[in-house]
Amino acid sequence: MNIFRHRLLGLPALALLISVAGCSSADDSAGVAVPSPDADTTELCQNLDKDLPAKVDGAGRTDPEPRSALTAGWGGSAIILRCGVARPPKMVDPKVAEGGDRNAVAGGVNGVDWLMEKREDGSYRFTTANRRAYVEVSLAKARAGDSSGVLVDLAPAIKKAIPEGIAD
Repeated sequence: MNIFRHRLLGLPALALLISVAGCSSADDSAGVAVPSPDADTTELCQNLDKDLPAKVDGAGRTDPEPRSALTAGWGGSAIILRCGVARPPKMVDPKVAEGGDRNAVAGGVNGVDWLMEKREDGSYRFTTANRRAYVEVSLAKARAGDSSGVLVDLAPAIKKAIPEGIAD
């Protein structure tokens, strides 16, 4: 078990502060809140971490702080992956299912289904669907123009480590 991860669980305010600081920082370093899933999901996410590529869409791996097997990054804060996140509310919102929310769109890339959400700041968040763990990929506004390379590069690892199914 990762003792550092458990310490963060006891300090959710600190994790939130780290997340906010990482999102608002002017430098290229990344800081993110580490998810706190159940043991089964944590194991799936640890397996995913072992399978993730060294490069995504040409950007080298630069994991965010605090270091965790539940998070990964490429190109500083340009591409951030978090595994074991909660199901996004828009994934079950009837407006999205009916195509009523233009900022949330469902689709698939190389065998992995995603919910794509455009954020107010121009960045994007992608969350896997129909997998036993939710994997979230955030793209900074500067990388949001063409996300297909990112999703194509991540698809093999996600398919290998996170089985199809419905996450709890």
